[in-house]
Amino acid sequence: MTADPEPLAFPAPPPAAPAPAGDPVEQGRERAVAQAAAGDPDAFEAVYRQHVGRVFALCLRMAGDRRDAEELTQDVFVRAWERLPGFRGESTLGTWLHRLAVNVVLEKTRGDLRRTRRVETTDDVAALAPPAVVGSPEDRMDLEQAIAALPPGARTVFVLHEIEGYRHDEIARLTGTAVGTLRAQLHRARQLLMEALGR
Repeated sequence: MTADPEPLAFPAPPPAAPAPAGDPVEQGRERAVAQAAAGDPDAFEAVYRQHVGRVFALCLRMAGDRRDAEELTQDVFVRAWERLPGFRGESTLGTWLHRLAVNVVLEKTRGDLRRTRRVETTDDVAALAPPAVVGSPEDRMDLEQAIAALPPGARTVFVLHEIEGYRHDEIARLTGTAVGTLRAQLHRARQLLMEALGR
């Protein structure tokens, strides 16, 4: 009878290297934010370049129009420049800019709605509705175009809930709209998107 082979002995792993004192990239970003808050335009440019893509994408999804999104992105960074000295760092700068962008887009939407209501007067409610999304199955829109074609209220709710991950109660606070209304707008947005995408 043969004896069981001896278990293999593996060398002990080397001790873990001590954690670096700080990530130099992150330290550079924090330094740029602090310098920008102190009024350094070169540092603010670095902050702008780091965040402009994400802010623009959010503005484009919410506004549904490239020119409006460009203008809104510019407004976000003008406000960021003005308000950066008050940035307390309780959240990341990206989160702070995201919230600022949502607020800028919602303010513009509210202002546009007020102007539209003052200018357009009609007894025909259907005349105030945005044009219906049209297209054949052979000529389907991609998702971004379909989102852009949604009515403004439904688009805002869809983007904030489905893309940005806000809860209904958060959207209600941001927009000043009842949760039930938001749920109805979200449902309508989903229906319109399914129709537009032929699903």
